[in-house]
Amino acid sequence: MKFNHLLFLFIGLISFFANAQQFTISGKLIDGSTQTPLEAATVFAETLKDSTLITYTITDSNGDFVLKGRTSLDKVNLYVSFVGYQPYEQIIDISTNKDITVPNIALDFRVETLGDVIVKGRSAPVSIKKDTLEFNVSSFQTKKDATVEDLLRELPGVEVDEQGNITVNGKPVNQILVNGKPFFGDDPTIATRNLTKDIIDKIQVTDTKTKSEAFTGEAGDDQNKSINITIDEEKNKGIFGRVAAGAGTDERFEYAGLVNYFDNDLRISALGSGNNINSPGFSFGEIEKMFGNARYISVSDNGSFNINGRSFGGNSGITNSRNAGFNYADNWSENTEASADYFYSGSNSFEEELSSRENILPDNRYFSNSSSTRVNNNDSHAVNGRVEKKIDSTFFIEYRPQFNYNEGDFRSERTEETRNADGEISNQSATASNSLRSGRNFENDLSLTRKYGANGAFVRLRLNGEINDNNTDSYLNSTTQIYGDDPETIERDQFTDGKQAITSYDIQGEWRIPLVAKKLFVNLQYSLNNEHRKDRQSTYDFDENSLDYTNFNLSQSTDFTNNNRSSRPEIGMNYRSENTNASFDVGYVMRTLKSDDALRDINFDSDFDAIELRANLWHKFNQKWSMWSGYNLNNDAPGVRQLSPYVDVSDPLNTIQGNPDLSPENRHSLYMGVNNYDFQSRAGFNSYFNANITNDRVISRTTVDENFVRTTTYANVDGNYNIYSRASFSKNIEIDTLRTLKYEFSMNVNANRNVNFNNDVQYASKTIAYSPGLGLRFTWKKLFEIRPEYTVEITRNSYNLDLFDDREFLRHEVRLRTTTFWPKELEWNNDIRYYYNPNLAGAFQKSSVFWNSSIAYSVMQDKGLITFKVYDLLNQNTNARRTATQDYIQDVQSTVLQQYFMLNFSYKFNTLGKKGEVRENNWFD
Repeated sequence: MKFNHLLFLFIGLISFFANAQQFTISGKLIDGSTQTPLEAATVFAETLKDSTLITYTITDSNGDFVLKGRTSLDKVNLYVSFVGYQPYEQIIDISTNKDITVPNIALDFRVETLGDVIVKGRSAPVSIKKDTLEFNVSSFQTKKDATVEDLLRELPGVEVDEQGNITVNGKPVNQILVNGKPFFGDDPTIATRNLTKDIIDKIQVTDTKTKSEAFTGEAGDDQNKSINITIDEEKNKGIFGRVAAGAGTDERFEYAGLVNYFDNDLRISALGSGNNINSPGFSFGEIEKMFGNARYISVSDNGSFNINGRSFGGNSGITNSRNAGFNYADNWSENTEASADYFYSGSNSFEEELSSRENILPDNRYFSNSSSTRVNNNDSHAVNGRVEKKIDSTFFIEYRPQFNYNEGDFRSERTEETRNADGEISNQSATASNSLRSGRNFENDLSLTRKYGANGAFVRLRLNGEINDNNTDSYLNSTTQIYGDDPETIERDQFTDGKQAITSYDIQGEWRIPLVAKKLFVNLQYSLNNEHRKDRQSTYDFDENSLDYTNFNLSQSTDFTNNNRSSRPEIGMNYRSENTNASFDVGYVMRTLKSDDALRDINFDSDFDAIELRANLWHKFNQKWSMWSGYNLNNDAPGVRQLSPYVDVSDPLNTIQGNPDLSPENRHSLYMGVNNYDFQSRAGFNSYFNANITNDRVISRTTVDENFVRTTTYANVDGNYNIYSRASFSKNIEIDTLRTLKYEFSMNVNANRNVNFNNDVQYASKTIAYSPGLGLRFTWKKLFEIRPEYTVEITRNSYNLDLFDDREFLRHEVRLRTTTFWPKELEWNNDIRYYYNPNLAGAFQKSSVFWNSSIAYSVMQDKGLITFKVYDLLNQNTNARRTATQDYIQDVQSTVLQQYFMLNFSYKFNTLGKKGEVRENNWFD
C-alpha cells in the first residue's frame, strides 16, 4: 500500500513537470473615478471551459497584484471582484508569454439594480470586508457529500483537528453560527460534521463578539474567532438531513440521525445518536470520523471526557453513549430573534487501570502501585433559550435562560500499596465506593444596551443570577493497613449524605464615552458579585447492633456556610481604527470571604483587595501580516477549603488542613502573536507566545512520615512561571488544477518552574518540553491523497536540589493517512500510527502500531453510503503514558477499545429549494 501511493506520487510529479507550466500575471487595480488604488480586492484566474479556479490573490495597499499559478492550458480567464464595484474579466493568452503585465484595471461603482433587473457578478473565492474574511464555497473543490468540516479543511489559513477543533490563522474558533443564529448551543461539531457543503453559500470568519457587542460596534475578542455558515438563499426552504446505522463484531454498534426543517427565517432541527465505540455520535460514522475519539490520548484520572460540558465517558475505557436534541430558531418579527434548544446525553462507561508511581523525597524515594476499576453512569438534560429584541436603532435587549439537570452513579474499587526504596511494604489499602448523585442548575442572563449619539457612546447593564443544588449519597468500605514500628489498621464502613446549594448574582454596569468620534473612548465599569454556598456532608458509620448507618461521625462530617462577595470598579481607554485596536483598563477588586462551620467553632472572615490591569493591542500591517499582544494582572483569592483550619481526615493516608493566613495569588500574564498568510503563495506563518508569572501561589505543603503517610496543608510561594510558545509554517503548492502539495512544520515549547515543599524542604523544579512536527499532504483530485506526519516530544525535568536526579523522556509518533477516490463511487481510507515510548517502565508496552481502515461505497445516486471499517487492524491499541511532575513520575495504562469490524449504512435526504417553494421530493430516485 505504501509503495503504491509513493508510486502514484512519483508519477504525478513526473506528469506535472512534463505538462504544467508556471505563469505570472501582474497589474494594478484602481478606482475608475478617483484613480486611487483599491486594496483587498480579489484577483483570480480560472479555466475557460468550466470556470474552475486555478489560482487567486489579494491586492495590496497600492492596488498591485501578482498572480502566479501552474496550468497546461494556453488561455485563462482573469477575473477581478471587489465589494461595491462592477466585476472585471479578461481572457489572457499564456501560450507563448508566461510573464504578463496587464495595464491598470479601473473598476466602476456597481449599480445594484436597474429597474426590476438585478445585476449579479460571480463571487470571488476570498473577500475581505472590513473585519470579516469571507470564503465563497463554490470556488473550493471537495469530495462528494463533503461536510462543512471537510470544506473548512480546504480553506486557506483554516485548520481542523480530529476532535473537530478549528483554528483560523492560528486562532481558535469558539463559536459556529448558521445564518447568524446558534445551532444546538455551543457545540461546533454538530454543525460542521452534519451540514453538507451543497447547501452552503458562504463561510464568514470574524473575531468572536456577542450580539450586544455587534450592536454597539465594539471590537470582538481578538483571541477567538467565530464562523458564520450562510445557507444559499436558493436552498433555504425544505427538509434535509441524514440517518445512519452500523453493527460490528464484539457487539459494537452505532446509530445517528439528524433532520432539519428550514423555512426562510424559521429553522427546526432534531438529532439522536448512540454507540458503544467511544464516539459522541454526531459524525454518522462516515470515513475516518467513524472512529470517534477512541484512540491514543491522555485523559483525566477518572477517565471521563466531555464536549462543551456534555459527558461521554472516557477515551480510555469503554463507553456506551446516547444523545438526543432539538433546536429551534426563528425571527418572531423584524426586530426580534428567538432560539431554544434541548439536549439529552447519557453514558455508561467502564475502565480498569494500572498505575506505577515513583515518589521523590529530598532524602528518599518510595514507590506506589495501584489498580482500579471504575463504572460510571450519567444522564443529563440541558435546556437553553435566547431572545434578542431590538426595540429601536438605539436599544437592544438580550435574554438567555439556561437549565441543566443531571443524575448518575459512580462505582469504583481500588487497591494500592506503597513500598520503600528497599522494596519493603509500608502501607496498603483497599477501597470500594458507590455514590448516587443528582444536580440542578438554573441560570438567567439579561443584557440591556442603549446607544446614544452618533459617535459610538452607549450604556449597558447586565444581570446574571444562578441557583444550583446537588445531592450525593455515598457508600464507602475501606481497609487501610499502616506498617512500621507502630502498625495500625483502619477500617471504614460509612454512608455520607451530601448536599450542596449555591445561590449567586452578578450585576455589571458599563458606560462608554467617546473622546474622538468612533475611535477613542473612555470606558467606565462597575461589577458586584455575591455567591452564597451551603456545603453539608453528614457521615454515618455502620452500627453492628442496628445493622444500619446510624452512628454520626463528627470528625468526617461538615456543615459549612460560605459567602464570597466582591465589587470591582474599573476605568479604561479604547482606541479602534481599521487596522489597529488598543485598550488599557485598570480595576480594583474588593473581595470578602466568610465561612462558618455549624459543627465546630470554626469561623473566619478575610478581606482580599487588589489592583488588576488589562492591556491589549492588535494591529494589521497589511493584507498578509498582523500581530496582537496583551498583558493582564489578575488576583485569585484562596479557596475556602484552603483557608479553613478544618482538619479533613477522610483519607487515612493523607490528612488535610487549611491555612487561614494565606495571601491571594498575584499572576502576571503576557501574550503576543504574529500571523502571516500570503494568498498568492499559499504560504502561512503564525506564532504564539504566552508567559505567566505567579507570586504568592497557593500550593500544597505535604510532609511524609516514615510509613509514607501524608499530612498536607497550604502555603504561599514565589517564583512560579509557565511559558508556552508555538510557531508553524505551512505552504500550499498548486502543482496544477488537479494536484497540490502542502507541507507544514511546527514547533511547540512548554516550560514550567514550580516551587514546592517536600517534607518541609523548599525546592524548585523545571520542566521543559519540545515538540517539533513535520507533515506533508499530497492530493491528486479524484484519485488519491497521502499525508505522512512525524512528531517527537522531548521532556526534561531538572531540580535545584542535588538530592533529585534530572530526567529526560522521549515520545515518538509517526503517522500515515491515505485516501483513494477511484473509482468515483469508492473511497478507501487508512490511518496508521506508530507510537514509541522508550522510557516507560518494564511492565508497560513501549510501542504499538495503531491502524484503522475503512472502505465507503456510494449508492442511490450518492444519497446512500455503505461503509465497512476495521478498527485497530493489528490489534495493538494501547494508551500507556508517562507523566512527570515536580515530585513524582507515573506510568499508567488502562482499558482501551479493542479491534472490531463494522458495516455501516447512511442515507441523506434533501428537499431544499428557493425561498417560498419546495423542490419535489426525490428521496428514492
